[in-house]
Amino acid sequence: MKSRKLLMIPGPVEFTPEVLNAMGEPTTSHIAPDFIDCFGECLEMTREVFLAPSAQPFIVAGTGTFAMDMAASNLIEPGDRALVVNTGYFGDRMGDILGRYGAEVDHLRAPIGDAAGVDDLQEALDAGSYTLVSMTHVDTSTGVLTDVGALAAVAKAAGCLTVVDGVCGTAGAECRTEEWDIDVHLTASQKAVGVPPGLALLTFSPDAMAKFEGRDSPVANYYADIDNWLPIMQAYENRGGAYFGTPPVNLIYALNASLRQILAEGMDARFARHDRLARAFRAGAAAMGLEMVPRDDSLAAPTLTALYYPENIDASLCAGIGAEGVIVAAGLHAEIKEEYFRIGHMGDCNESDILSTLGAVERALAAEGHTCSTRSGVQAAQHALIGD
Repeated sequence: MKSRKLLMIPGPVEFTPEVLNAMGEPTTSHIAPDFIDCFGECLEMTREVFLAPSAQPFIVAGTGTFAMDMAASNLIEPGDRALVVNTGYFGDRMGDILGRYGAEVDHLRAPIGDAAGVDDLQEALDAGSYTLVSMTHVDTSTGVLTDVGALAAVAKAAGCLTVVDGVCGTAGAECRTEEWDIDVHLTASQKAVGVPPGLALLTFSPDAMAKFEGRDSPVANYYADIDNWLPIMQAYENRGGAYFGTPPVNLIYALNASLRQILAEGMDARFARHDRLARAFRAGAAAMGLEMVPRDDSLAAPTLTALYYPENIDASLCAGIGAEGVIVAAGLHAEIKEEYFRIGHMGDCNESDILSTLGAVERALAAEGHTCSTRSGVQAAQHALIGD
């Protein structure tokens, strides 16, 4: 009997055999010629995946939170004002990080399941002068998708730098970094990028680099200081070895394999696939009588779905789904933590994964005594996938 369960949490995700094989290659020197080529290719491909041809990419050992830390520490000086477009847990975290580096932080909050629009942002910008506007593309705690393109345009028109936390969106949810005037686009390796945890990936626009270069004070975080990392990135891209901190060699090999797969699929096709699978999953969930945390489909992310438990059912449902062979995640947002659960569907996720997960949810609900409608979740998803 197959013992391994399908991992359908909002990261880490399932990884392709090619990525895992690349990670399992014998570890080499960080200045070996083949590794220098590999790292240089990763930097070049990062621009392509982020759709940021003029940006400076950074690939550094660290988590998504470190990527947030790297953006904040390099762009903020004491006394700067920052506005966080907040859709959940990770908006709160970005606000905390910005504040650590001396920013005066305001939050533009929306009710749980909702997101601020351009009019809300314009009103906030009219009321105060800000250096930087930060927004979370997909907040992992709520499954809410923010219209970062529209918001970034408003922020840039007001003279602000724009930072997009793409940890749960990049390479799954459409984001056209340069076209949309995003100054810093950051993510982590373990979600839609499709690489085991351990890499922080960022792109800095020319405007973001100019802000950094014009600082009056040193960066308060030694490891995050891009003054230390920029020569390293430039050296590897120019196919020369360099050292500041030892890069995670095997993770870089895995990243190279994943970025190649992403680009072979094509960014438009990849965005469309994530959207198609998410719509099918939501159709299945709705057929089972499950309500989303996002208030409507336009706010629902293509990379994960957050669903409220039905009446009289609690977090034990997650264990029940696990017993049916699929691992999902419990709630994260403090205000509703005990009321909902989360399913990731990103990276190498396919139709069979969606149907298997919905089947597991349906069986677990039945075991809890929840009666689904006669049109089951799996059937509804199949209809959505087939196009009926």
